[in-house]
Amino acid sequence: MASTVTTPSPTRPGYGQLLRTPGAWTFLLPGFFARQPFAMLTIGMVLLVQHTTGSYGTAGVVAATSGVSMALFAPQSGKLADRFGQGAVLLPGVLVHSASVVLLVVLALSDAPLWTLIAAAVPAGASVPQVGPMVRSRWAAKLDGTPLMTTAAAFESVTDEFTFVIGPVLTTALCTGVHPAAGLIAEATLTLIGGLIFASQRRTAPRPSRLTADGGLKQASALSVPGVRVLIVALLGIGAVFGGMQVSLTAFAEEIGQPGINGMLYGVFAAGNMLAGVACGAIAWKRSPHQRLLAAYVLLALACSALWAVHSAPLLGGLGLLVGLCIAPTMITGYTMVESLVPATARTEAFTWLTGAVALGQAAAVTVSGQLADRFGASAGFLVPLGGTTLALVTVGLLRKRLVPRPASLVVASGVRHRVPVTVD
Repeated sequence: MASTVTTPSPTRPGYGQLLRTPGAWTFLLPGFFARQPFAMLTIGMVLLVQHTTGSYGTAGVVAATSGVSMALFAPQSGKLADRFGQGAVLLPGVLVHSASVVLLVVLALSDAPLWTLIAAAVPAGASVPQVGPMVRSRWAAKLDGTPLMTTAAAFESVTDEFTFVIGPVLTTALCTGVHPAAGLIAEATLTLIGGLIFASQRRTAPRPSRLTADGGLKQASALSVPGVRVLIVALLGIGAVFGGMQVSLTAFAEEIGQPGINGMLYGVFAAGNMLAGVACGAIAWKRSPHQRLLAAYVLLALACSALWAVHSAPLLGGLGLLVGLCIAPTMITGYTMVESLVPATARTEAFTWLTGAVALGQAAAVTVSGQLADRFGASAGFLVPLGGTTLALVTVGLLRKRLVPRPASLVVASGVRHRVPVTVD
C-alpha cells in the first residue's frame, strides 16, 4: 500500500460528517454501553471492598489486581481480534467478565479472605472487553487515510471521557444510595448486554488479518514499533492520574465527612476531559502530533502539582476540572498517532496496548494512593498523579523523535512488508 500524505484542508471535517458515516451508529450505541467497565470497574471495586473491609489499602490491592490483569491480557485480546475477528474474542469475554464480577461481589459480601477477592479480580480484569480499541479499529477501517480519522480519534476520546463522567457518578450513586454492590452489578449487566449486541454487528468489523495476509504469514506485533512503546509510557502517566484521582477524591470526601460529593468531584474532573476532547476535535491543528503531546503533558504535570496542597472541596473541584482539561489533548493525540505509526493489520493490538497502559497506570496508582491515604491522609494520595505524569513527561521528552513517522516507512511482518500511511500536519 502506497504511503499517504494528508494535506491541510480549508474546511476541517466535523462531527456531523463523521456521524453520517454509513453504519457508524450500529456499533457506536452498543459500543458505548459495552465500554462501561473501564469507567465503573475500578471505582466499584474500591467502594465495595472498602465498605466490607474498612481499608482503602485493601480495596486498592483488589482493584489494582484487576487493572494489572487487564493491562497484561488486553494486548493479547487485541492481537486475537486482529487475527480472528472481534466477535470471536468478545463473545466469550463478556460472559467470563460478567460471571467474574458477580463472583467477586458474592465473595466480598461474604467477608471472604483477601486472597479469594484477588483471585476473582484476575479474571474480572483479564476479560474486560476491549470495546474502545475495537471501535477505533472500525473507524480506521472505514476512514483510513482520510482527514476524518483525526476527528474520529477526538470523538472516541470524548466518548471515553463521557463514560468517565457517567460511570463513576453512576457507580458512586448506586453504591451509596442503593447497595455497596449495586455499582458492580450494574457494570456487569451493561457489559453483558452491550457487549453481545456490539459483537453481533459484523458488517462494520475489520476483516481478520488471517484472511488478508499474503500466504498466511504471521503479522508483526504493534509493540515492535518504537513509537508505540513511547506512547505506552505516556498513557501509563494518564492512568496514574485516573487511579490517583479516584482513590484520593474518595478518601478526601470521607475525610471531610461528605462521602456523597465524591461522585460530583470526580464527575467535574471527567467533565473537563470531555469538554477538552470536544474542543480538540474541532481545532485544525498546525503543530505536529509529537509536539502537541509534549506540550499537553507539560500542562498536565503542572496542573497535577498543586492537588496535594488543596484542602477545600470547591477549590479541589476547580483544580480537578483543570487537570481534566489537560488530559484529553494528551489521550487524543496519542491515539491519533497510532494510524501513522502502525500498519492496519495490527491497529487493534496497538490500541489495546494503549488502553492496557492506562489500566496498568491506574492499577498502580490505586494501590499506592490507597496506601498513602490510609497512612497519611487524602492529600498524600494526590502525590501519585504528580509522580506519574512527571515520569511520563520526562520519557516523552527524551524519546519524542521516536514518535515522528518516517516517510514511506516499512514495517516487516515475517517477510511481508506493510507501508504505513504517513499523515503530515
